[in-house]
Amino acid sequence: MPYYYGKLMNKSKHYIHESAIVDEGAKIGEGTKVWHFCHVMPGADIGPNCSLGQNVFVANKVVLGNNVRVQNNVSLYEGVICEDDVFLGPSMVFTNVVNPRSAVSRKDEYKKTVVKKGASIGANATIVCGNTIGKYAFIGAGAVVTKDVLDYALVVGNPAKHMGWMSEHGNKLNFENEKATCTATGEVYRLANGKVSKL
Repeated sequence: MPYYYGKLMNKSKHYIHESAIVDEGAKIGEGTKVWHFCHVMPGADIGPNCSLGQNVFVANKVVLGNNVRVQNNVSLYEGVICEDDVFLGPSMVFTNVVNPRSAVSRKDEYKKTVVKKGASIGANATIVCGNTIGKYAFIGAGAVVTKDVLDYALVVGNPAKHMGWMSEHGNKLNFENEKATCTATGEVYRLANGKVSKL
């Protein structure tokens, strides 16, 4: 039996739209907003200051950190973990089984997918389960991610390919002599041994 159906729950702590269903047992952090036609399952753990756009589904055992933005029409299936400040674009897709068959139950074979702090996933992208999206990585719209993505990496296409590097602010980094500066913030980044770090 849902415990938030058709009502607002403690306006000072978080907002649940009257059309949303949040099942008993789900954890919803302070300041989080759950918008129209969402369904949050009882084992979900949603941190503070998150936003679930229209028609979002959050399954059991899904974990969202602080300030996660989930845009319209996204389903987060069991096995998905999003760290703080993650952005999930409209209609992007997670999977949780690598070889699904309607006639074969594989509920004990769900793969974990981790989206690390500050990463952004563009509209209509697909993340194949069992992979990790690195910190502040940027997944282009429509990309199909079939393997791990490095911190700060920009990947696009199907299958997704590494096309460059992004700053924490979301600007493309242009490296010269293994250093790059974010044009928006002035922060400096280093590229060494195929990996980027902020100085």
